[in-house]
Amino acid sequence: MSSSIPSKMKAWIYNEYGGVEVLKFESDVAVPEVKDDQVLIKVAAAALNPVDFKRRLGIFKTIVSSPPTVPGYDVAGVVVKVGSQVKGLKEGDEVYGDINEKGLEQPKTFGSLAEYTAVEERLLALKPKNLDFAQAASLPLAIETAYEGLERAGFSAGKSILVLGGAGGVGTHVIQLAKQVFGASKIAATASTGKLEFLKSLGADLAIDYTKEKFEDLPEKFDVVYDAVGEGDRAVKAVKEGGSVVYIACAATPPGFFFVLTSNGEMLKKLSPFLESGKVKPVLDPKGLFPFEKVNEAFAYLETNRATGKVVIFPINP
Repeated sequence: MSSSIPSKMKAWIYNEYGGVEVLKFESDVAVPEVKDDQVLIKVAAAALNPVDFKRRLGIFKTIVSSPPTVPGYDVAGVVVKVGSQVKGLKEGDEVYGDINEKGLEQPKTFGSLAEYTAVEERLLALKPKNLDFAQAASLPLAIETAYEGLERAGFSAGKSILVLGGAGGVGTHVIQLAKQVFGASKIAATASTGKLEFLKSLGADLAIDYTKEKFEDLPEKFDVVYDAVGEGDRAVKAVKEGGSVVYIACAATPPGFFFVLTSNGEMLKKLSPFLESGKVKPVLDPKGLFPFEKVNEAFAYLETNRATGKVVIFPINP
């Protein structure tokens, strides 16, 4: 199989910081080399995340390497080459994962919005058999962020949770995992008017319309508040005494904490039974999939902050 890997490929790349207009679709990008602990993936699908456009806008320029950058964290595809130290994966395996172990510590300059990408074996898992590549690509960063945040907050069976931004990429998984994996006693979540029924379909007991009411004015308080949108000190007003507030989109207000995901294939393996049984489902934006040549349009849509679930690019290799 290795013999059929080209030396050049198509990829999206930006050579300077800026808006979607700096993204360029190039056809003569070098296929990345594979290190000993990595596999080369022939990319079938990739998903977009806010961290991608925040990096491109230069928000993290003091801590991550400068362009040129091929964006993309989430990937699903087929292993076409394995490094010498790879133990568990082989050519032909269908895999998925978040390719950056630490989202903001030396993230790769070669992301998943390319025909091929090189990824450490430990960040990947076999794709659940019941999911297609587009569904699988939608999961890793969001579902792992949801899971790690719930674990760090000490969430467990019988506890209540309020999810701020319940219809977004991470929020849709916080609701599902809280219910299906952790055994929440009550789940409340916020979204705009048209998305309240959708929150209930994911497992929310109480859907709060943030355009009409303030969640912090509810008489009820929660064991955990998971802030996936960046509400800051408002989030703390909704937590019970001794409870926990998880922040992923803004600085933490005490007693809350902020964290950045550590990508980990073992976490995906642990969640696989819930995905294969259909108890936890991928959530793809109803606008549909964006083809590879329209990544710039997909980012423009994601950057409106109106997406439901995930914006996915498919097919990447026809």
